[in-house]
Amino acid sequence: MERFEELNKSYINGEWVEGLSKRTYENLNPYDGTVIQTIRLATSQQLEQAFLNAKEAQKEWGKTSSCEREEVLRKAAEFFKKNRDEIIKVISRETGGSFIKANVELDLTVGLVEEAVKMAKKLDEVREIEADIKGKVNRVYRLPLGVITSISPFNFPMNLSIRTIAPAIALGNSVVHKPDIQTALTGGSIIARAFEYAGLPKGVFQCILTDIDEIGDDMLTSPHSQLISFTGSTPVGKHIGKIAGSMLKRVALELGGNNPFIVLADANVDRAVDAAIFGKFIHQGQICMIVNRIIVHKNIYDEFVQKFVEKAKSLPYGDPSDPKTIIGPLINETQIEKALNIINEAKKEGAKIALEGKRIGNILTPTVFVDVDNNSKLAQTELFSPIATIMKAESDDHAIEMANNTEYGLSSAIFTEDLSEGEQLGLQIESGMTHINDQTVNDSPTIPFGGTKSSGMGRFGNPWVVEEFTMTKWISIQKEYRKYPF
Repeated sequence: MERFEELNKSYINGEWVEGLSKRTYENLNPYDGTVIQTIRLATSQQLEQAFLNAKEAQKEWGKTSSCEREEVLRKAAEFFKKNRDEIIKVISRETGGSFIKANVELDLTVGLVEEAVKMAKKLDEVREIEADIKGKVNRVYRLPLGVITSISPFNFPMNLSIRTIAPAIALGNSVVHKPDIQTALTGGSIIARAFEYAGLPKGVFQCILTDIDEIGDDMLTSPHSQLISFTGSTPVGKHIGKIAGSMLKRVALELGGNNPFIVLADANVDRAVDAAIFGKFIHQGQICMIVNRIIVHKNIYDEFVQKFVEKAKSLPYGDPSDPKTIIGPLINETQIEKALNIINEAKKEGAKIALEGKRIGNILTPTVFVDVDNNSKLAQTELFSPIATIMKAESDDHAIEMANNTEYGLSSAIFTEDLSEGEQLGLQIESGMTHINDQTVNDSPTIPFGGTKSSGMGRFGNPWVVEEFTMTKWISIQKEYRKYPF
């Protein structure tokens, strides 16, 4: 059996390497504060070496056959499946996620790796285009980009790391990856161990355990990477975009969200409540595409509020290792203080509270605000916690207008019995994704996942990510002598 807690070193050039910083980081269980592992942080010099290793390794990895790349990915998927029970425990311990959340995350991870297997042959496809010059043949090839920089967050760390790493490797690229240090195991070390098990050549995947205080912007400014893939907050995403733009690097940015959940007048209220509860409170609301604003038609508003509050009250909370637990801890004390400040500030500004949560350690039980003003600071804030806001729409058109009144545009949802009308209204919402008669937290390896406006740019999922992570090259072959005009 793998002992993942012992993986407290960076994975550089195929070896587990102790960080050279004088600083260490204690990776804590957010539920009880126990130390999972102590990590000596990697330095900027070690990061630079990782980029140089990745650059050299990619030259050979980019020449490998699709069959070789497929086999590595299949073995990586096998590792995740083989160690399922232990990985589930680590996800729960390290992220504070419930048993449900941990299983969802691991299933998504395996699905992404298995879908990446199908991407490997994309480099074999050569497209021929008719030429307008006699005797010329035009061929279009797809080539690896080179080195990809990957930075992932703490909330769904394994899933949100692997959706960059697996396609990048499938398409002949190498990866330098930095997980959030709070979830070093789930977001980095277990993935490195999977690819070590799979026989990935040294240098193709590098996992750096460090923090911003140690390396600053060095993950972004390395001249050796061609693309920066980042999932996290919008302010950090804008900072990355500015640096990448100055260096003419590509970016894949999946940022914050203020996702609307619209309940139209004809909706089945009970089903809408069930969906809204799941979409708001899974993983304590710490998901970029979580339900952030619940917008309900005035005709069914009171019924919806009453049923939503009753269900929110009944959600079991406590130790995430207990399979019955739904509400576990927020990732750290800073996050829970931030959530409490949001609640207190909203109350001072006169927001009406229908259910007030309580703090138990790093756990915050559900809080529900009702009759919320869509223009208020509360409504316009990405809450990232178990705080629900419910607001009233005067009409279906008004609901769409309210939904679009945000700088963000990641996910959205509409509940209605008229599926055709729901689909048409969905096209009017300014977001990358809209779900009819479902909640906002949906993902799949085969859909174009991503947002618009301040929620980012680029798309994950097969085949869209293939375009992001490869370079298109035109080769022309002049088979007959070409006569020039001079």
